[in-house]
Amino acid sequence: MNVSDERLDQIAHRFAELEARLASGTLEGDEFVAASRDYAELEPVARTAAEVREMRGELEALGAMQDSDPEMRKLAEEEIARIRETLPTAEERLAIAMLPRDAADARPAMLEIRAGTGGDEAALFASDLFRMYERFAADQGWRVEVISASASDIGGFKEIVANVSGQGVFARLKFESGVHRVQRVPVTESGGRIHTSAATVAVLPEPDEVDVQIDDQDLKIDIYRASGAGGQHVNTTDSAVRITHLPSGIVVTQQDERSQHKNKSKAMQVLRARLYEKMRDEAHGAEAEARKAMVGSGDRSERIRTYNFPQGRVTDHRINLTLHRLPEILEGPGLSELVDALTAEDQAKRLAAMDG
Repeated sequence: MNVSDERLDQIAHRFAELEARLASGTLEGDEFVAASRDYAELEPVARTAAEVREMRGELEALGAMQDSDPEMRKLAEEEIARIRETLPTAEERLAIAMLPRDAADARPAMLEIRAGTGGDEAALFASDLFRMYERFAADQGWRVEVISASASDIGGFKEIVANVSGQGVFARLKFESGVHRVQRVPVTESGGRIHTSAATVAVLPEPDEVDVQIDDQDLKIDIYRASGAGGQHVNTTDSAVRITHLPSGIVVTQQDERSQHKNKSKAMQVLRARLYEKMRDEAHGAEAEARKAMVGSGDRSERIRTYNFPQGRVTDHRINLTLHRLPEILEGPGLSELVDALTAEDQAKRLAAMDG
C-alpha cells in the first residue's frame, strides 16, 4: 500500500492544525479532550509520514545531482542506494500506522477462562492459563483484579473472570479468545498416560458507561443465598446476585463478595462488557468480509493453540507458529512473542485486503 504524496501533505496539514488548536489555549472541556485524543492518535502517523516525505524529497534532490561532476554523482548514487533500501520499510510502517484502528484497542478488558473437556485436569489448566496472563500483565505494567472465581476440588478453576486494566490491554490480548488445548500427564494419572484437555478463553473489551446504556426496567435482579466454598460468612446472608438482561437474555451471577452491593456492582460490570461485545458482534456482522481478513474469527469454539508438555512446545494453529519454549510462555513474559506474531500477521492480512 503506497501512500501518495498528496495524502502525506494532508496528514501533515491535519497534524499542524491540531497542534495549533491545542497550543491556542482556547479549547476547554470535551473539546480539549477530543482534540488531545485525535492528536495522540495522529502523532505516530504524522511522524512516520514526515520521515517518508523527507526520504522521497531527498531522492528527488539526489536524482538532480546525477548530472554533476563524477565525484558528486558517485556520492549521490551511494546515498540513493541507501535511501532506496530503507524507504520501503518506512512506507510499510506508515501503511500499518494508517490502518483503521479498532475503537476498543485502548480499552481495559474482561478476561474469562472456563475449564472445558477434561474434568479436574482442565480446571488445573485453566488456572495455569490465568497465571500466565497474570504474569504477562505484570510484565506489561497492567493491573489484574479478579471479579469472580469458581475453584475446583483440587485447586484449579472451573471458571475465573478478571478485569485487566492498563495501556492498550485489549489490543494485546484480543487474539487470545478461543479454545486452548493442553497435552500432558495429569497429576491425577498414575499410569503416566498423556491426556488432552481444554479451556476456553474469552477477552471482551470493557466499555465506558456511556457506551452501553442499560435501562433499569430491562433488568430482573434476584437476590439469593450464596453456596459453595467461600469462607464461613458466605452462606449466612442473602448476598448473591443474579441479573437477567431481559431484551438480550444475558444472565450474570455474582456471589464472591459478602456484600450484596459489591456483588451487584461486579455483576453489572460483567453485564456491560457482554452487552458491548454483543453490540460489536452485530456491527461486525455488517463487515463480515472485512472480519475474515483478521487472524482467527474470535469464535470461542475455534481451537487456537496447543500446549504440548512432553515436547515442550506451544503451537498457534492460526498462524502455524510452533515455539519450543513452553515453560517461558506459561511463565508469562514469553507470551509476548506469540502476541507480537499474531499482531504482525493481522496487520499483514489487513494491508493485503486494502491493497486488493
